[in-house]
Amino acid sequence: MQIEYAKVSALGDRSDNQDRAAVVVADEAALMVVFDGMGGHSDGAQAAETGLKVVQDLFMDAALPIFDPQGFLYMALSRAHDEVVALGKNVAVDFRPRATCAVCLVQEGGSFWAHIGDSRIYQVRNGMVLERSRDHSHVEVLIQEGAITEEEALDHPMRNFVECCIGGDAPVPDMSITAKRPLSPGDVLLACSDGLWSGLSDDDMAQIGAPGDNNLAQNLKELSVQALTANAPYSDNTTGTALRWAGEEREE
Repeated sequence: MQIEYAKVSALGDRSDNQDRAAVVVADEAALMVVFDGMGGHSDGAQAAETGLKVVQDLFMDAALPIFDPQGFLYMALSRAHDEVVALGKNVAVDFRPRATCAVCLVQEGGSFWAHIGDSRIYQVRNGMVLERSRDHSHVEVLIQEGAITEEEALDHPMRNFVECCIGGDAPVPDMSITAKRPLSPGDVLLACSDGLWSGLSDDDMAQIGAPGDNNLAQNLKELSVQALTANAPYSDNTTGTALRWAGEEREE
């Protein structure tokens, strides 16, 4: 598996960084993980840290390539949810630790996506967004119902209200898990918190995979700076992981 990968996480205009992210790479698979601790709840950073560790550890202990990718993603996020719920067992429900998340598993020439809340995953090809996840948010419901446009959602007063998250109540939250999405050489995958995509268009996000001989880590850093600038002076923690797919290893 021939890949290039990068990670960025910036504080923004917040007092602490409650995002956590990682890219875990093995010979036969890679895992991109982003958890965004919800700042309106206690211990958002601890929720993100706990969720990240659960998913990372399960991947590192799994036989690769993973036999049932969708089942693995469901199990991993369910386990992460249970662990974060346990953090707040002695706290009133409204104040329990919570987080949103995006997880992307790459193996055997394709990617499998899972997310909860408004952390996103993008697939960029030739400088254009080929696919992106759809948020579990109030404004996304309005978009799907035709009540507002994508542009109107950018400054909608309820744009930060998510419909589901990791932690809080005990039942496993709704999660979106995709079938295999084939990858072509040069494709870039981006998993990120809402601090990175908020205030930017899909065209802006697609610059992470602009054609040409470019550095993925530098592109991701520039995208982060663009997001921080667009959202100043109220920018959120801005976190993303990126992976460029170059193809499978050639056998000698």
